[in-house]
Amino acid sequence: MAATGVLAEILDGDVYKYYADGEWKKSTSGKSVAIINPTTRKPQYKVQACSQEEVNKVMDSAKAAQKSWAKTPLWKRAELLHKAAAILKEHKAAIAECLVKEIAKPAKDAVTEVVRSGDLVSYCAEEGVRILGEGKFLVSDSFPGNERTKYCLTSKIPLGVILAIPPFNYPVNLAVSKTAPALIAGNSIVLKPPTQGAVAALHMVYCFHLAGFPKGLISCVTGKGSEIGDFLTMHPGVNCISFTGGDTGIAISKKAGMIPLQMELGGKDACIVLEDADLDLVAANIIKGGFSYSGQRCTAVKVVLVIESVADTLVEKVKAKVAKLSVGPPEDDCDITPVVSESSANFIEGLVNDAKQKGATFCQEYKREGNLIWPLLLDNVRPDMRIAWEEPFGPVLPVIRINSVEEGIHHCNASNFGLQGCVFTKDINKAMMISDAMESGTVQINSAPARGPDHFPFQGIKDSGIGSQGITNSINMMTKIKTTVINLPSPSYTMG
Repeated sequence: MAATGVLAEILDGDVYKYYADGEWKKSTSGKSVAIINPTTRKPQYKVQACSQEEVNKVMDSAKAAQKSWAKTPLWKRAELLHKAAAILKEHKAAIAECLVKEIAKPAKDAVTEVVRSGDLVSYCAEEGVRILGEGKFLVSDSFPGNERTKYCLTSKIPLGVILAIPPFNYPVNLAVSKTAPALIAGNSIVLKPPTQGAVAALHMVYCFHLAGFPKGLISCVTGKGSEIGDFLTMHPGVNCISFTGGDTGIAISKKAGMIPLQMELGGKDACIVLEDADLDLVAANIIKGGFSYSGQRCTAVKVVLVIESVADTLVEKVKAKVAKLSVGPPEDDCDITPVVSESSANFIEGLVNDAKQKGATFCQEYKREGNLIWPLLLDNVRPDMRIAWEEPFGPVLPVIRINSVEEGIHHCNASNFGLQGCVFTKDINKAMMISDAMESGTVQINSAPARGPDHFPFQGIKDSGIGSQGITNSINMMTKIKTTVINLPSPSYTMG
């Protein structure tokens, strides 16, 4: 489907071009990759299928451009980022349209993602100027046995070429959350967007192109992961990888070699509900946390662990709210929209069938039309059911009844994931003790899991990831420490 207006510049016929050397290019492979609209299940867009040779050229350009960019003053880098942020917001309608058609994101949420992304870029520019504009000064006589004969100056310098791989569910926001920190820190960026979400990401890159960044500094290569995925992640020109997605990240981490990795690989976020919890608050957050964007969020509530004495009441409250969720196409701003692909829908259905066979209580009738799955609450789920442990990434939420807090913590910590979790109780002392005991990167107290605001640290443990995100942490991990030591011929002390 062709774009209209100024964005038509990035099209070749009905195929979107990739971006390299400051230009929009057609792949020499002569091949393209179709993007299927999750709602219609028909081809919506096409993007270039870049070749390995084109990846090599992109890496060479990125390396050369980074050398010059590292010498660009911080204020100038920030100025360009602010400009890109403003342009991004100006293009919010066109980019949001892509999100609706590529990943079935509800229209209002799609606009929100783009505006949030612009805010992230601006905040990153300001934060980068602050934290990269200062270093440390150390003197040698603070360590036993030394006179003051050495002055140590430390600063943060760029890593080089950053490979950024965002996921389908936030292809704009989780692209800029990697791109902006890389650029303010003096790095170049090579973006490999997900197939579903690639056109939205290309439109985002187009906004950075309009802002006037140097040629070669930002690249966006599209194509099949089977052809260029490993080639990109194992490329000797890559100095750092920032990846958000599924267990593919584990394979990447084993192949990447000795370079810094920033990875967020999903979660089975537990919601522990104590007997003294405000159950109306809990129910509202379960709906928001478990079913927004049809549950296709790493920080979605993935399992409810509720004390038996309040389970019946909570389940009834959640059932009443599930009944009010609208189901339909993203263009209509429905609460529940189609999941991203047929394979995703089939996987979710497999979890549902397993739960049915093993005796889970269905609070609603299971219903599916194509990629559209109606919201489903499963009560009386047991640990022998797949849904108790696996991440559905869809609008299906299991409820496990527990007899003690310790039982809930045990289930949470037995998972191979450890991204986020949440605790609902009016007793802050209990909440803090449970938070400390939960093996999760973040624990929310009396609210559903969430990634953000975007300057908050965001990290997982175990199979949920490596390193920490959030604007400040991302800037820091995309730099390394450089030390210069001045050696004096004799001790020198400031007398004041």
